[in-house]
Parts: sequence; C-alpha cells; structure tokens
Amino acid sequence: MKPTDISLLQSVSHPTVSPDGSRVVFAVSRPDLGADTSVGQLWQVPSDGSAPARRLTRGFHDAAPSFSPDGSLLAFLRSTADGAPQLHVIDAVGGEPVAVTDQKLGVSEFSWSPDGRRIVFVSRVPEHGRYGTVEGVGASAEPARLITTTRYLANGLGYTTDRRAQIFVADVPDVFGEPFVKTVPSIDDESDGDKEARGEVPTPVQVTSDDADHAHPRFTPDNRAVTFVAALHAGRDTDLRSSAWAVGISADGAFTTTTEILGGDLGVDDVVATESGTTFVLASDLGASGRDFVGTNAALYALTEAGAEPRRLTDPETVDLGASALVPIDDDAVLVVDTTRGTVQLLRVDSQGTVTRLTDGPVEVSGYATAAGTTAVSLATPESAGDVAVVRDGGLDTLTDFSAALRLAGTAAAPELVVTARDGSPVHGWVLTPEGEGPHPTLLVIHGGPYSQYTGSLFDEAQVYVGAGYGVVMCNPRGAAGYGQSFGRSIKEAMGTVDMDDVLDFLDGALAENSRLDASRVGIMGGSYGGYLTAWTIAHEHRFAGAIVERGFLDPEFFIGVSDIGTYFSEEYASSDPAKMAEQSPQAFVSQVTTPTFVIHSEDDLRCPLSQAQRYHLGLVRAGVDTKMLVFPGENHELSRSGRPRHRVQRFEAILDWWSQYLPVEAA
Repeated sequence: MKPTDISLLQSVSHPTVSPDGSRVVFAVSRPDLGADTSVGQLWQVPSDGSAPARRLTRGFHDAAPSFSPDGSLLAFLRSTADGAPQLHVIDAVGGEPVAVTDQKLGVSEFSWSPDGRRIVFVSRVPEHGRYGTVEGVGASAEPARLITTTRYLANGLGYTTDRRAQIFVADVPDVFGEPFVKTVPSIDDESDGDKEARGEVPTPVQVTSDDADHAHPRFTPDNRAVTFVAALHAGRDTDLRSSAWAVGISADGAFTTTTEILGGDLGVDDVVATESGTTFVLASDLGASGRDFVGTNAALYALTEAGAEPRRLTDPETVDLGASALVPIDDDAVLVVDTTRGTVQLLRVDSQGTVTRLTDGPVEVSGYATAAGTTAVSLATPESAGDVAVVRDGGLDTLTDFSAALRLAGTAAAPELVVTARDGSPVHGWVLTPEGEGPHPTLLVIHGGPYSQYTGSLFDEAQVYVGAGYGVVMCNPRGAAGYGQSFGRSIKEAMGTVDMDDVLDFLDGALAENSRLDASRVGIMGGSYGGYLTAWTIAHEHRFAGAIVERGFLDPEFFIGVSDIGTYFSEEYASSDPAKMAEQSPQAFVSQVTTPTFVIHSEDDLRCPLSQAQRYHLGLVRAGVDTKMLVFPGENHELSRSGRPRHRVQRFEAILDWWSQYLPVEAA
C-alpha cells in the first residue's frame, strides 16, 4: 500500500435492516484526494446475498441510515461540501430525499418514534452571535467568552459550553407530497418567510435545555417517553459521572417531566427500553470519586421496573462493552460488542444475564442491526478495512467486498505472535513482513490510548510502512484494552514501567522469531499514548536508529488545565502527586535522549495540545538531539484517522522520508 492508496480505504457505517429482514442498508465512505475530504453514499444489499451491493443515494456525504418502523422510509444524515449534516428521509425503494432539518450546526444522531411519525435527534444549539448566527460576524468578531467551568473544550469541536448538544423532535414530512418550490417575491405577499409555512422543513420541538450535552435519545416502545444520556448532576464539573434519563410524553404528544433512570457512581454510555418492559443501561463504575476511569470496562445493567435496583448482567473484569451501542433484539435482549484480545465480537445479552457470542475469529465488529431474524454487522478483518456481513448458521456470511481494490494495490498479512515478557507475562501482537528475503529494517509501532488495542484487521498505518519495505511490529502491552481490567490498570501511576518492558520484549521476540527482520536496524514510533511511550523509551533505551513522536502526551504537569481531558487524565494515570507525576514524565527525562527524533503534531489538537510537542521539541534541541517538528494546520488529534486526505498523504510521505534518512530500506 502506498500513501495515496488511502483513497481506496472504504469504511462502512452501522447497518440498518428492513423490518422484513430482506435488505441491509449502510453507508460507505472514503477519503477523496480531489475533494480533500471524506465522501460517501448509502448502499443496499439483499440479506440473502442473492445480488451484489449497489449504491442507493448519490449525495456528497450520506451517512447513518435507519429504516422507519414499517420499512417504507429511510432516514439518514446528508452533508454537503460546505454544509453541516442534516436529517433527510427518502422512500425506502429510492427517490429524491426530503430534508427534515435545517439546524445551524447540523444533526449528530437520531432515532424513529415507534409509529414512524416523528424523529428525535441531537443538535448543538449555538449562542446568539456565535458560529454564524449573525450574518457578517465571524469567529474573530464574536464577543469574549466568560468561562465558569473547568470543562469547556472538546477535541475536533472546540468550545462546547456555548453550543450545547440538545434533543429535538420533528414530524416526519410526507415524501410523497408536493415538492417544495421556492416562491418569488410579490408585493402582495405578507408572509414572514417562515420555512415551515413555505413547506421547506418542519419546525422541530426542543425537548431539553440544560447546560449540558445530551446524547443517544430514543423513544420508548410505548411512545410514552424519550430516554437519553446526560450529566445533569451538580458535581459534573469535577467528576466523570453521567446518568440515564427519561422525559415523559403526554397523550397529546407534549413533553413533560424528566426523571433519572440510573446514575449514582456510574458513567452511563447508553440506554434503551425494550418491548418487554426492561430498560438496559450500558455504564462504567467510576468509584466513590466518580473519576476512577483507568482500565475500567463498561458493563450491561437491567432495570425491570421504576425504582428497582439495577442488575448487572456482565462482568466488567472479563467483558469489555465500552465500544457498544445498545440494539434491542427479540423482546428482552440487546446486542452489544466485546473488545477482547485484539478483536471486537458481537454478543447477545438477555435480561437474565445469559450471554451468547454471535461472532468469532479475527473480526472487528463496528456496527450491527437486526430485524425479522436477520442480524447484520459492519466489520473489519485482516483482508478488509470495512464490509457488511450477516450472522448465519453460527458464522458470518460476508455480503460485500469493498477492499478488493486495496488488496490489488498490495497488502501484507499480519500473523499473530505471543511473546513471554521478562516477568513471565504474555504479550500479544502482530508482525508484518515485506516481500523479499531481507533482512528488512523494522519499526516498533505503539498504539494510543493507552486503554485501547491494536487488532489484526487491515490497518493503513502498518500497510503503508510494510509497503515501503519495513517490517512492522505492533502489540498490546499492559495498559491496553481487551485483556481484562487488571491488565488495563497495571500502569495506573506506573506509566513507562511494565508497558515499556512489554513493547521491548515483544520486539525482541519478534526479531528472534523472524529472520527476515534486521535486529540491528530498528526504529520506534507511536501517537498519543504511543507518542508518550516512544518518548519515554528513547530516554531510557538507546538502541533505536530513529524515533517518531506524534501527537504525544509528553508533559503530564502541563497537560492539566490545557487538554480537553486535562481535568482528570494526568492525575488518574500518572498520579496527582507532583513528584510521582514527574517520575513518569517524558519531558522530565528529555535530556537523556540521544535518538534522532521527529516530532509530529496538529495545530488544533485539543486532546494533546500543541504545547506538548513544542516543549518536548525544545527539550530535544537543547539536549543536542537531531530533531525537527512538523505541524499540520487545521487538524486535530484525529489527523491520521480522519484528517484531510491530502494532509494524511503528506504525513505518510514525511514519515517515510524520515525513515529513509535514518533507517534506509536500500541498506538491506
């Protein structure tokens, strides 16, 4: 795979299944170098595989499809080249979409009412005078912001307190009715120009207004309430708690009282009510402090009646449901996903706690839906960056092949390897080897998080490096997700200890096991927490020909109060004690680095702010290290995953240029 082959990376959204189970609709998106952004449309495929997938819409970027309860309509989000995502509906067999919303800042998520007459959605509400609400008043001319909270930023978004995510409900327009035709001015027209009066979009009802972000709204099956997730408690500025809520709906359709379903010391991620009367809640136990998030897995809870004690259905020590969205299946169960040992598997869990695993093997399930006995998933595999399959006969029947062109361009296999670390602990990972006998220069690549995981799925980073002639070694060291909470919590207040041992021991094991890798010519690189562990390792280990530190968490002390997670991340991972924090700080040990180091960062990164890279880079310069820093304008922490396609290609080219200087392939 070459850097420009990112245009062949096609990702697949959550699918939706028609109520009769016969059709699966999903969105496919890809980076477009010409448009310099991501583009995509809706696709459909018969669930029995009797015909190939075909494109259903032709918008600039269509996403998040969802069938109406009777299957006659599809709702989805459509973005234009210069416009925010807006909710649309379309005849399920195809046709011209009809706009449902015209929200200033767009729509982020939505759900149908049981009768299909209304849709509940989430949209950020801007303060008047900000974000283009007053024509001619740009961002630099807006009034000053008065900050009264410690949490007011979000990576990829910016300020949040002046554009809270609120819940709205809109009537579904008649897609078969007379199309809207814009009227021309008339001297006899006394209309005030209201859009609804002119038939353009319905006027939504705003359901929530609290000074907090609201998420995951759904109508209850009896249409008597809308459930959602929000942090509405008084201490939300100092802890990570959030609750499941329900706002009632009266007989005439009006919204009434809001009540808490479940909260306490939990951080609620999702909530859904089922037809059986059970309410399922996905949540993490954050302890008495409400901040104890390190290595903490989400579990599934069930409530069978108002006021009843919730029953925990899954064991968070061994089952990690943190990547889940709750999807009801049958009358009294939900679909969730388990992050486990470099895979993501689909589970069915009922209200009695019976867990049934529906998938197996080297798959990474990212989306799922079910209807009439048909369960469809979107997934990645070692051969695919994104496809759609149905669960059938105890296995997966894949219905699409969107990575065929990418494989034709050239991809490498990623065989698994388990290495025993110096203290006897197993370290699990993957090793990719270029074509040819070698020995090939090798890159140790470290993932972010730290509570995340590498998988065996087709990964553009590894494929580009192996395509350029480098062996790629990547693993899930202690601190990673997918191996239990104790595994994830092992680096709490001990960063740079067993995690560094694990990546180095895995590297040595991979070099010993594969004679085609050159143990004398090795580089190290990583982003975010991977940037942290790279910077930490090269201050204590001097065997590497070069290093790349990208979007790194590099200075825990100066992370506090600057990052969008700076109110808790440093203290919970590296300790609130200044001395202990300094003992785990790459910035504190930068003077010990001798390895040539390339620092890459994004200008608008609010997760690991640019100052982290700037201070670290200056430390390298003062230590006499051969170094340079590359800063991408207009990008945030997600550059390598969802940044502008041209910037993503430039990043790859800069990385390969660095390695060609310090770890040239030609020397092999």
